[in-house]
Amino acid sequence: MLSKSQARAFFLGGTALFSATFLFLSFDTVRQTGARTNSANLTDAVRRGKEVWDGNNCMGCHTLLGEGAYYAPDLTKVYERRGPEWMRVFIRDPQAMFPGERKMVQYDFSDQEIDDVIAFLKWCGEIDTNGWPPAPDIAGPSAGSTASAAGAAQGATVTQPEKFAQLCVACHAVGGKGGVVGPALDGIGARRDAAYLHKWLADPQAIKPGTAMPKLPLSATELDEIVTYLSGLK
Repeated sequence: MLSKSQARAFFLGGTALFSATFLFLSFDTVRQTGARTNSANLTDAVRRGKEVWDGNNCMGCHTLLGEGAYYAPDLTKVYERRGPEWMRVFIRDPQAMFPGERKMVQYDFSDQEIDDVIAFLKWCGEIDTNGWPPAPDIAGPSAGSTASAAGAAQGATVTQPEKFAQLCVACHAVGGKGGVVGPALDGIGARRDAAYLHKWLADPQAIKPGTAMPKLPLSATELDEIVTYLSGLK
């Protein structure tokens, strides 16, 4: 049992130790803030995007850096997951990207506002959060599970059209790389001819009403490029 003087010394010593620890950790946190938050990349576009984010109460549905609601997906790493082109198409018309599924409001943002929101989310995704949020523990589809090894190897070496790399890989995988929302496309050229692929990409709902595949905003040239690419995946 401690005497009064020992108890007093223990209390004062512990208080001093933990106060010093708290001050050191606070100083260290402030010292790293600029580098970890990429303050050098805090552009006018990022600031405007933050104003659009706050002005439309996006946190009422989404989570960002651990703050917000849990009704809609976390957007901390959305730029890394989806890419700017996919985000631009989705923000412009959420329903068109996921017919009959998405409940996100169509805000009718201007092109400038959309670019600013994307810049803001890109900046947020580059903040050093010590690995949070963790990457989903979802294994991508193996090439062999959906196509022959030859088809997967071909998909890995053939150059993908720009629009395919910007939009399609967010949901589909080729050669084991890409999204897992939709089916892998290895060997699709052996299963579907060019005419069918063209009709499907031009208007998926016309071929299969109720499909989750969106009608992508593709020009005639972009559509032909993607069809040619997919036809070569055999």
